[in-house]
Amino acid sequence: MLSLSTNLASRTQIQALPETKKATAEKDVSAAPAADEAKPAVAVTISGAAMKAAAAQKTSNSDIDDSGLDDNVKQLLKMIRDIKKQIAEKQAEMAAVMADKNLSPEQARARISGLQSALSGLQAGLTSAQASLTKAMKGMSGSDAIKAAGLAMK
Repeated sequence: MLSLSTNLASRTQIQALPETKKATAEKDVSAAPAADEAKPAVAVTISGAAMKAAAAQKTSNSDIDDSGLDDNVKQLLKMIRDIKKQIAEKQAEMAAVMADKNLSPEQARARISGLQSALSGLQAGLTSAQASLTKAMKGMSGSDAIKAAGLAMK
């Protein structure tokens, strides 16, 4: 996975490989070829918003990474945060569907039903992840358990 940081230049160029030249019978094989200029084959521009988004993603879990907890607990905490984020997104989608007056009642019911199913699956996953975290916390010291519980609530 490619990791982006805000220290990267916002514009990156990748140099093109020199094209191979075919020798023909008419050309002198011993003649020196002309020097090729290095031209960028691909120019990539990363917007400021993308750089901020990459930094925000990294900092959103930096408190978990810096907690000093076991790796399995860190993974569970990150999973819990991700599931909570997905639940909030589904709830926002449901609110948007309910507020959309352009949908017929049947269309709205169908979309709400699909979103409720997805939401139920996410909530089951959250419950499972929280149960795994609780099980992992039983073997921790008191201060680590409090730290993990605090991180899980964010």
